[in-house]
Amino acid sequence: MTDAYTRFIRSAPGGALAKQLGLPRPSRLLRRPDRPEPVLGPVVVLGDSAGADRIAHLLLEEGADVRRRFEELRRVGSVIVVLDEISAPAEIGPIMLPLAGAMRSLAPGARVVTISRPAGDQNPARAAARGGVEGFLRSLAHEMRGGATANGVLVQDGVALDAPAVIGALRFFLSARSAFVTGQLLTVSGEAGSATENRSLPLAGRTALVTGAARGIGAAIARTLAADGAQLVVLDVSGAGTELSRLANELRAVPIQLDVTATGAGERLVSFLRDRDLTLDVVVLNAGITRDKLLANMTPDRWDPVLAVNLTSQITLTEALIEAGDVLGEQPRVVSLASTSGIAGNRGQTNYATSKAGVIALVGALAARLEALDGTANAVAPGFIETEMTARMPALTREVARRLNSLQQGGLPVDVAEAIAFLCSAEAGGIRGETLRVCGQNMVGK
Repeated sequence: MTDAYTRFIRSAPGGALAKQLGLPRPSRLLRRPDRPEPVLGPVVVLGDSAGADRIAHLLLEEGADVRRRFEELRRVGSVIVVLDEISAPAEIGPIMLPLAGAMRSLAPGARVVTISRPAGDQNPARAAARGGVEGFLRSLAHEMRGGATANGVLVQDGVALDAPAVIGALRFFLSARSAFVTGQLLTVSGEAGSATENRSLPLAGRTALVTGAARGIGAAIARTLAADGAQLVVLDVSGAGTELSRLANELRAVPIQLDVTATGAGERLVSFLRDRDLTLDVVVLNAGITRDKLLANMTPDRWDPVLAVNLTSQITLTEALIEAGDVLGEQPRVVSLASTSGIAGNRGQTNYATSKAGVIALVGALAARLEALDGTANAVAPGFIETEMTARMPALTREVARRLNSLQQGGLPVDVAEAIAFLCSAEAGGIRGETLRVCGQNMVGK
């Protein structure tokens, strides 16, 4: 799905005009159907630490074409820069700068991933060096071309670089599943989790609930989780009953019509699951609405429903599921839908931004609570995604919004779904309380 401008720019006359006038020239993003291989090779691993050697060895074991330098390579598919042992700013350049000479050799859809430690360190030089890596990564992402991306994995001190969540995050960023994710750093805070046994069906044997599943991003999430092997419970309001039934039939899912803001919605969900002897391993809290208006014109009938659907319902549903004690499986995964509006704000969206900022804070609290169950809670924050909702935006506003990211285009619902599917996987067990932006490095917020 591409917009009219992008289709024109990708034509010969359109491309020539865009180059002459300096207009945005969005590249075609290679998603899973376009690039099924898990790693685009050859892969160059930079860094001289034991961790860099371990990463290179693991990729070799998986059959990747791994090199330790760029010499004699005309094309480079992926670059992994390992800086886990740097202790001073002067150590960054010797590891990073070989990439400078290879930037023009990166293949379309290439991937650059840094692996480093978070900056929270009491040693000033070490903290500064670690913080510098984050600045480098975010700036590099703005310079990538041809649909290539740059992302980073931040590994907490004490967590080994070959921990399942580290390797899982690395695989996600290297794969085509992260096509609309760039300029992002994902923190791995623990060694919990396990390697995925079946890479083609990473959610096999797991049961997942998706709220707001009938259409748009929710339907894409349901389809992606089902494609990854999950059994689905799909939930939406009765007004979406026809679409919900159609989706349930398509995916052989169990449908439930429920207003998540209704009194006792959590208890009704628990009863529904018990009656059908269902245990949830994955909970995706996607249900959401907008009621945009400038604050000067904001009224309770626009404010209250947005907070109720987008935020309060997530609290009540998760509370009910946790308190029930018998409807959540082992190592449960909760993933909530946030938004870049909750990070940077947006004109006319004080209600929506409030709700989504609340979601980001909520997953931090939920993660701490679910840790006792060996579970996780995280959020995904979409930027501009091509949906029925964004199609109703004024044409000029919509066109500007599409271009305000490093990839110069809107994302697709499947891009959000792919990020969620990763956070639902077994190997994401060491990722807790994180918010992963799926926004093409939207030029607002961080």
